[in-house]
Amino acid sequence: MKGRGCWDTASVRSFCSSGCLTKFKKDDSGDDDEAATPADKSELHHTLKNLSLKLDDLSTCNDLIAKHGAALQRSLSELDGLKIPSESGEKLKAVNERATLFRITSNAMINACRDFLELAEIHSRKWQRALQYEQEQRVHLEETIEQLAKQHNSLERAFRGAPGRPANPSKSFSEGSLLTPKGEDSEEDEDTEYFDAMEDSTSFITVITEAKEERKAEGSSGTSSVDWSSTDNVLDGASLVPKGSSKVKRRVRIPNKPNYSLNLWSIMKNCIGRELSRIPMPVNFNEPLSMLQRLTEDLEYHHLLDKAVHCTSSVEQMCLVAAFSVSSYSTTVHRIAKPFNPMLGETFELDRLDDMGLRSLCEQVSHHPPSAAHYVFSKHGWSLWQEITISSKFRGKYISIMPLGAIHLEFQASGNHYVWRKSTSTVHNIIVGKLWIDQSGDIEIVNHKTNDRCQLKFLPYSYFSKEPARKVTGVVSDSQGKAHYVLSGSWDEQMECSKVVHSSPSSPSSDGKQKTVYQTLSAKLLWKKYPLPENAENMYYFSELALTLNEHEEGVAPTDSRLRPDQRLMEKGRWDEANAEKQRLEEKQRLSRRRRLEACVPGSSCGSEEAEKEADTYTPLWFEKRLDPLTGEMACVYKGGYWEAKEKQDWHMCPNIF
Repeated sequence: MKGRGCWDTASVRSFCSSGCLTKFKKDDSGDDDEAATPADKSELHHTLKNLSLKLDDLSTCNDLIAKHGAALQRSLSELDGLKIPSESGEKLKAVNERATLFRITSNAMINACRDFLELAEIHSRKWQRALQYEQEQRVHLEETIEQLAKQHNSLERAFRGAPGRPANPSKSFSEGSLLTPKGEDSEEDEDTEYFDAMEDSTSFITVITEAKEERKAEGSSGTSSVDWSSTDNVLDGASLVPKGSSKVKRRVRIPNKPNYSLNLWSIMKNCIGRELSRIPMPVNFNEPLSMLQRLTEDLEYHHLLDKAVHCTSSVEQMCLVAAFSVSSYSTTVHRIAKPFNPMLGETFELDRLDDMGLRSLCEQVSHHPPSAAHYVFSKHGWSLWQEITISSKFRGKYISIMPLGAIHLEFQASGNHYVWRKSTSTVHNIIVGKLWIDQSGDIEIVNHKTNDRCQLKFLPYSYFSKEPARKVTGVVSDSQGKAHYVLSGSWDEQMECSKVVHSSPSSPSSDGKQKTVYQTLSAKLLWKKYPLPENAENMYYFSELALTLNEHEEGVAPTDSRLRPDQRLMEKGRWDEANAEKQRLEEKQRLSRRRRLEACVPGSSCGSEEAEKEADTYTPLWFEKRLDPLTGEMACVYKGGYWEAKEKQDWHMCPNIF
């Protein structure tokens, strides 16, 4: 049989030899044929050869059945046309019917064989690609292990041969980092940390040394002396600042999250490729906080900026600013639920001058696309402002969340003005498996007064990566491009910095790329995440600060997120009522938009693009659009008046949005 989708002998042998059948040849230990003995391999090839021959025989039989079946049918048709006795005609008719049934059965078998071979042909290519990928990964892992073993051996020899070696053995700076090989006769200082430049690799080695010995090494290499003790005063224990003791007793728990079942796919299957802010979602996917409150959570480790105020060195200050920018992601590691989309004109204040030393205000300034303006004033001498537009897309298996907009941070005393943007967040396993979130991408922090820069790299998670999960690396450089600090850590746990005393190019790698090797002093802890409160897993994994954000407070604006009824009902565990209230609020917002559309600009039709744009335009109450001179973008900045209105309790200008 030579039908559609059938293979010839060469195709069958190609399929068999491609490795797609090797899974059938496994021993009890689970090793594949690469670990088999020569006798096993010989037997395997013999089996594959026999399978190929049998498949050839089957193909020949198919041809013969088709050929002889057709001949038999023709002969019976000829007999049927002859004049024969009636009794013989009945027997001939029975034989003809049986021959027809045989032909139908044979054709069905042939079609089944054809369909099987066609399916195998289609999937064989997928199997071959999958097998090739697994083989390449295995070779890669074997080479990595071999390289690590060689490097470990070299380090042991160098350590034994080093005169006056320290009592403590050398230790790796971070889990999973690769070691830089060094020979026994290496002239490099054995008591030095080495960092590969982050632009090419995040692998490095650290050998702890005393600062005193490092100064000798610096002097011998002709490098200018570095006073590490001045950094000790500011950067040492930056993360160990105790949490402020509040004069106001705040809540430490919220009602436990109820266990509601929901068919996720029934809702999400129609959302692929759509902007998530335009999809009506039940509160089952939310956490009882709004996006404005989540934005305010970035201030949880504000003490890093309070510490940075006292830095006399701008590159030291940059280290703390970088740690602060990374710390804002620490609350997201378990927070896979979606915050509430704020209503247009919704606000959220955080008035914590007494215990945190700051005042923060957020306002939802646009609904499509969703955009929030944020301003923070600290009595310790810094201010922060941003307008963040959230762009999110559902991709079928994951959700991408892209915050757009620049973050500004200014220190009043020094005039140092830092600008950076957020990285991309991705929520994986939307349909099947356990939900988890990852951060990826590069962040560049620029001090526009001194032109110092910090390049941060968020490494995306990979099953085959040699790096630890959620790793962040960075290099702090001055305006001349000279590296001063190397940063390393993880966005969900901690960040450390190490002062660079010397940098030099390494030998070219196998792919021809040349890396920069940073010789540094011992690492200093910049920031460490606070432990989660007790029972956090049943309270949406909220931090101590997050637990207080939706706590009822007197005197806030009537547009404050704390007063949003659907969010409050969800926090109390009354999700059915919350869903009904959420639909009411969304319909109220759509009605407000229709009214703005009806009052469209004179001379234009209400269905025109100009009118649609006019309907989506909102004039913020506490912020105003201005041209950002540093980024060249239009952004909302705080224009004042909110705290004065709160002091007077004069909220007549606030819209009725709830």
